[in-house]
Amino acid sequence: MVHNVGYRLPKFKDMQAKLLKGSFDFIGLNYYTAKYVTKAEDCTGKKHYSYTTDSKGASDWLYSYPEGIRKLLVNVKNNYGDPLIYITENGFDDVNSGLPLLKARVDEDKIHYDKVNVQGYFAWSLLDNFEWGEGYTVGFGFMYVDFKNGVTRYPKKSAIWLMKFLNNEIKL
Repeated sequence: MVHNVGYRLPKFKDMQAKLLKGSFDFIGLNYYTAKYVTKAEDCTGKKHYSYTTDSKGASDWLYSYPEGIRKLLVNVKNNYGDPLIYITENGFDDVNSGLPLLKARVDEDKIHYDKVNVQGYFAWSLLDNFEWGEGYTVGFGFMYVDFKNGVTRYPKKSAIWLMKFLNNEIKL
C-alpha cells in the first residue's frame, strides 16, 4: 500500500498508532467469491488454475467457493482478536433464464460458522435486481423476479429460511 499511495497515507506518531491499533468497533465483510492471494513478499507470480475450474456463477467474475466465507471468518477471528463481524454483503447469482419456478426457488447454499462472532448478515439482495455489468440477466435476490411475466415475485427457499430464522423458528 505504501508503494501505491505513498505520500497520501496519513502520518501517525507512535502513540497515535498505538491508540488506533485494534480500535475498530466491528469488521464488515463482503463475500462473493475467493481468489488466491499471498503476501507480496511470498508472491511467486504463479497462477493457480483451480480457481477457474470451480462452479461458475452467471457473472463472469463469480466462481462458487462456499467454504471461502468460512475460511475468511475463521481467519479474521484468529488474526484480529475475535472481533464482532457483520457480513455486509454476500450472494451468488443465477442466470434469469426463465427456469421453471420450482427450480429457480431452490437455492441450497449453506454456510457453517466455527464459533466466529458474527453479529449480523446483510444479504445482497432482497430481490433479483439490475446488476451493473449484467442488467436483469442474473439474480442475487431472496425473491425470484420473473421479468418475462409482469415482474411477478416469488420467494426462493432462502427467503423462506430467512423468514423462519427471523421469527425464531430456526436456531443456528
